[in-house]
Amino acid sequence: MSNLETNAHQLAERYLALGGKRLSKLDDNIVSTRKWDDEPAEASRFWEEHIASLPEDRRTEVETFLPSMNDK
Repeated sequence: MSNLETNAHQLAERYLALGGKRLSKLDDNIVSTRKWDDEPAEASRFWEEHIASLPEDRRTEVETFLPSMNDK
């Protein structure tokens, strides 16, 4: 696993540990996230400060480590 993947995985794990509710969605090789449920303020703040602000390719890498809507 590369450093980028390790860092992306760590960011995703931290977000989820804070109670983050976003799910990844893979559609035609495009990764995005969906959030229907409210999440703790700390998780939301972590997402905005540490993940949403990343360049698109790095943010996508983090999103791939979130639970998948496809698994539901």
